Amino acid sequence: MTCTQLKQRLSTLSTPEELGAIVGIQRGVEREALRTNHSGGLSARPHPESVGSALTNSMITTDFSEALLEFITPVSTDANETLAQLRDLQKFTLANLDNELLWPVSMPCYIQSQDEIPLAQFGSSNIGRMKTLYREGLKNRYGSMMQAIAGVHFNISFPESLWQSLQRQAGDKGDLQSFISAGYLGLIRNFKRELWLISYLFGASPALCRSFLEGRETDLPFKSLGKGSLYLEYGTALRLGDLGYTNSAQSSLRVMYNSLDEYVDGLKKAISLPSDLYQNLDDYHAAQPQQLNKNILQIENEFYSPIRPKRNAQSGEKPTEALLRGGIEYIEIRALDVNPFADTGIDIEQIHFLDVFLTYCLLKASAPMSWDEQKQTQLNLDRVVNEGRNPELTLLRGEQEVSLRQWANDIFVELELVAKYMDEAYGVSYYSDTIGDMATWVSSPEKTTSGRYMAKLLETNSDNGTFALSLAKEYLSKHQQWQYHSFDDAHLTAKAQQSLQAQKELEEADSVSFEAFLDSYFQA
Repeated sequence: MTCTQLKQRLSTLSTPEELGAIVGIQRGVEREALRTNHSGGLSARPHPESVGSALTNSMITTDFSEALLEFITPVSTDANETLAQLRDLQKFTLANLDNELLWPVSMPCYIQSQDEIPLAQFGSSNIGRMKTLYREGLKNRYGSMMQAIAGVHFNISFPESLWQSLQRQAGDKGDLQSFISAGYLGLIRNFKRELWLISYLFGASPALCRSFLEGRETDLPFKSLGKGSLYLEYGTALRLGDLGYTNSAQSSLRVMYNSLDEYVDGLKKAISLPSDLYQNLDDYHAAQPQQLNKNILQIENEFYSPIRPKRNAQSGEKPTEALLRGGIEYIEIRALDVNPFADTGIDIEQIHFLDVFLTYCLLKASAPMSWDEQKQTQLNLDRVVNEGRNPELTLLRGEQEVSLRQWANDIFVELELVAKYMDEAYGVSYYSDTIGDMATWVSSPEKTTSGRYMAKLLETNSDNGTFALSLAKEYLSKHQQWQYHSFDDAHLTAKAQQSLQAQKELEEADSVSFEAFLDSYFQA
């Protein structure tokens, strides 16, 4: 049964005077990719200086490892431009790598030991050293193998005209930014309730190289494939499960999303409370530090969440300080696996789906979320991660067990209404086309990204790594043939050189010791 609030809001937004309010959605994508050699082994080379400084280049940087590249697009209202920007950045980077490839899947390549994974280096400035020490802490807390997993982050903000329209509908006479922050938090709660659908549709890590486990025991019902791969028969996104980019030590953190103050308070407690688990690791006061500090979280970014409220921070400002200063500016979706069937790691259909799904999450009613309900959303995600393509799978919907198919079909009925509205507003048909196509994936799990991925492996009995390596080589050729669209070689080369100079200036400007710098940072 369609949500009353959703229908009412869509009806009002569809009037001629309000129809254009949603036009102008802004997006950005952050795509991670490991650098590998042509045998599929992890690169041991440093981040190439020819693509600039990982510390100060805003579009080409590194994540956890020196070998884990991250491509960051500028904000754009044109989804096709965003994908073109990603291709430009990848083309430029591949041209500046010495015969290396970009790994096209989330789970790492052939890595025999986590000691092979070099920590990202950001130079000798205090902020650069802090970034590397933070990663040293991640390595010592959770292991490097988990940190070598790649993902795609999707950033979105809705135009102010939409917020103004929704505020008028609500009869809210208060501050617009407060209304916006509350609206984004409602979106986040709804997203968390139905996050499992993202894993079902777009999960792309049902298999992994056996070396990833590094001898760890698991009770997951893995099957063997090829010479050294493991897979779950109905799995979707191992990256989001217990083996992947999660932190069981954080499971007790009560970071909740019913108000901005509640969210910030939960994070602040986590970065100020000492953890019994990490007391034996030396912090930055020691001569050979192993982590920044001994708290549950070293810094706010250590909190692993599939979705985050964000505001662009000013220099030296912590993420929570930015949120308290100006409210929520945009939302970061962190639940996407790298799409192996897209040279950019994400394709246009996924972006169209996310536009509709996130608009749906915004417009429908969003009750406060209790801690018990938040834990239930994680249980549902875990079920879909491990056996999402099982036609018999059930999920907890409130107090009831319902089939994934029934719940997903109910969601798609509402998504079709949102897609129709967005098509009318933008003068297109692709939103309805995308939702109509993906609705068929519910009863045909072989159409999902993980279903297609496993079909490719099983039809040839290929190792996960062998298939990924073939894709990496295919995409190398594709990027070499790509003609620059938004940027060009001269622009990106100049930006790289400017970033190297900016890093040098940061290093020369430091006037206090590393310890004094961190003392000041953590006391602020």
